Amino acid sequence: MEVLFSCGGESSDGKKGTEASADSLYGGVLRQSENEIIQSLFPPAIGDAVSYNIASQIYEGLVKFNAKTLALEPSVAEKWELDSAGTTYTFYLKKGVYFHDNLCFQNNKGRTVTAKDFKFCFEQLCSATPNNINFQSSFKDKVIGANKYYEESISGKPKNGLEGVEVVDDHKLRIKLISRDNSFLYLLANPYTAVYPKEAVDLYNEGVKVGTGPFVFEEGKFKEDLIVLSRNPNYHRKDAAGNTLPYLDSVMVYVFSDKQKEMQAFKDGKLDFIIGLPSEAVSDVVQKDIAKFRGDSAQYVLDRMPEMLTQFYEFNTAKPPFNNLKVRQAFSYAIDRQKLVDEILNSEAYGPGENGICPPAFPGYDITKVKGYNFNPEKAKKLLAEAGYPGGKGFPKVKLELNSGGKKHTNVSLEIQEQIMSVLGVSIDIEVVPFSKKLDDAKFGRSNMTRSGWIADYPDPESFLIVLNGSGVPDDLSQPSYPNSMRYKNAEFDKLFKEAKTAPTKEKSYEKYLQAEQIAMNDAPIMVLWYEESYRLARSYLKNFYNNPMRYKDYSVVYIEKNKN
Repeated sequence: MEVLFSCGGESSDGKKGTEASADSLYGGVLRQSENEIIQSLFPPAIGDAVSYNIASQIYEGLVKFNAKTLALEPSVAEKWELDSAGTTYTFYLKKGVYFHDNLCFQNNKGRTVTAKDFKFCFEQLCSATPNNINFQSSFKDKVIGANKYYEESISGKPKNGLEGVEVVDDHKLRIKLISRDNSFLYLLANPYTAVYPKEAVDLYNEGVKVGTGPFVFEEGKFKEDLIVLSRNPNYHRKDAAGNTLPYLDSVMVYVFSDKQKEMQAFKDGKLDFIIGLPSEAVSDVVQKDIAKFRGDSAQYVLDRMPEMLTQFYEFNTAKPPFNNLKVRQAFSYAIDRQKLVDEILNSEAYGPGENGICPPAFPGYDITKVKGYNFNPEKAKKLLAEAGYPGGKGFPKVKLELNSGGKKHTNVSLEIQEQIMSVLGVSIDIEVVPFSKKLDDAKFGRSNMTRSGWIADYPDPESFLIVLNGSGVPDDLSQPSYPNSMRYKNAEFDKLFKEAKTAPTKEKSYEKYLQAEQIAMNDAPIMVLWYEESYRLARSYLKNFYNNPMRYKDYSVVYIEKNKN
């Protein structure tokens, strides 16, 4: 991480938090912002970054990420074992972990979590319900019996439980895999594999928001542009000094559709941090208030980091005209990505997306070995002519669907519309829709092109390449396809992808992933645009508040230094 400006003084590694008195740690409200509303907080249906962030504060799974290092650490499971074959995990659940107090329980008091709760939730994850979008990227083809359970759930209740998940006793759970899987443990740190009570599902159906996490969703205070999370007084985790977590009283999440308004709210003292700053706003803040970034009395911390986040457009490869490889390649060569980065994004990006879908943020994974698409107008024109549309003649009208994303994505789409017309003579219609509609239309292939951005669920290239895995793509075009909403299929890609997941070493795994990624880029089911990097501007009184390439947040350890508030 490149730190541009630092507040100086004490670091946020938790040392002060473990040495300070409890009185100096507790209290305060963390105020943050998002640019989209939440879509769903029901774990099997979580598919967007905003919902993921909120859910990560409400729910917990067997393991969790460390927000500073992204390493895995215990959560509801206090320890685990893996057998010599690498296919059977045994988890030992921590005693005294309670669900949030809620109306779904007797006397409104949350009960203790047992291994049966995890089996129930994993069976929900393997059920063919309309809004379950996470089976394909979680237990499918991984856990013994998961595919069978899913197929049986299509026609009704499965005859037996999920075979590969065994409840040994109340605090011991065993998960059996079909074969070794290098990323399986990472999956268990995500909110879609979190634990929640059957009682809440029985009462709320997919409206469940009851977990074991450090914060409780305040249903009565929820608005479309405001989410309030309050401290869970029965949370099970403690800091190194034995202080009960979390420290904060509450978290308030405001929704701003306009980045300039979001920035103004920070300047006005209504937000404690903001991520994804317009670069001109960064320059403005730093130049006008440089003194506020320096010395022991600094008020702000500004940091900058390449992210595990790639922006791209999806092609609907199942329908004309983008079922034609040469059309997809022509579009990809027609884009001047450097111009996008320099002039439209004002250099607010790690770099133009001229390699693959994986961003350059995975240590040891060299994306420069993947050859993507640079700006080559003559090659683009030649390919389009070979596809049967010389100079764009006879090319059908196509629609690009996107959400606004604080207007940035709209500005990018207008530039791409102009570039495609200039280079290929092809007209693109742009339709800006709510984020939920964009997701739904992409799953059902209702548009020709869709704006997309993918941020890692876990720090491994598989988290990106799973978007291109064709093993779960339905043949029936009326059925939803997620996360591979391009409906891209290539048997050789799928073979290498599977081999990479079971490879004996990370080096072998990465070698296979790079080969698979090159195959996919040759087929051009997506048009990679740029790799993200973020500016994060935070108030210096926030401690244990870590930045990481996944934008993963753990507010349970964050506290407010009161003498700086």
